[in-house]
Amino acid sequence: MPATTTPPVLTARALLLDMDGTIVNSDAVVERCWRAWAVEHGLDPDEALKVVHGRQGYATMAALLPDRPMEQNLAENRTLLAQETADTDGVVPVAGAAAFMAAVAALPHALVTSADEALAQVRMTAAGLPMPRVRVTAERVGASKPDPEGFLKGAAELGFAPGDCVAFEDSEAGITAARAAGMRVVGVGPRAAAFAPDVHVPDLTRLAVTAHTDGTIELRVADPAA
Repeated sequence: MPATTTPPVLTARALLLDMDGTIVNSDAVVERCWRAWAVEHGLDPDEALKVVHGRQGYATMAALLPDRPMEQNLAENRTLLAQETADTDGVVPVAGAAAFMAAVAALPHALVTSADEALAQVRMTAAGLPMPRVRVTAERVGASKPDPEGFLKGAAELGFAPGDCVAFEDSEAGITAARAAGMRVVGVGPRAAAFAPDVHVPDLTRLAVTAHTDGTIELRVADPAA
């Protein structure tokens, strides 16, 4: 008889959610804006997009143009943020995100995103998803992912130790940040699979969330073979 596979399970007391690529699919906007930026600066757009995901814009610029003054990166980032905030064409929820957000609504959870508050509000609204009450946006941190500051702040605001939290992420920068914060990681989507998250799901339809009376949150992959 073929061996049976036990679905992966993680337990936590709080959940920290990245936004772009994890619960909101904003790839269309990100690619439009950053491809144009890369071409403008004489860079290969495909190579630039390998760096973009998960980071704040200024940090992406610093990685791609390491000799440029940071003041220029910060100024250009403000311009790019305005462009991204004005463009919601193609912004949709990740499959299963609406049901997932409903399942965690009464549980300790926070948004930890490299977007600023305005961009986060616009994209969550465009995707038809509720904005978590607790959120750590770009304005709230001094360092972009892959620095763990955002995740550590999110855990602290929820009142839980990092080891009691599970982070949901899609990018290398985000997964690195969550691990550096001492958290386990659910990787969501195709980008995440390459960076060895504790559990990987192609989208949020595969994840079952169960809240127990002792405050434990159980995260189970519904169909790991799919």
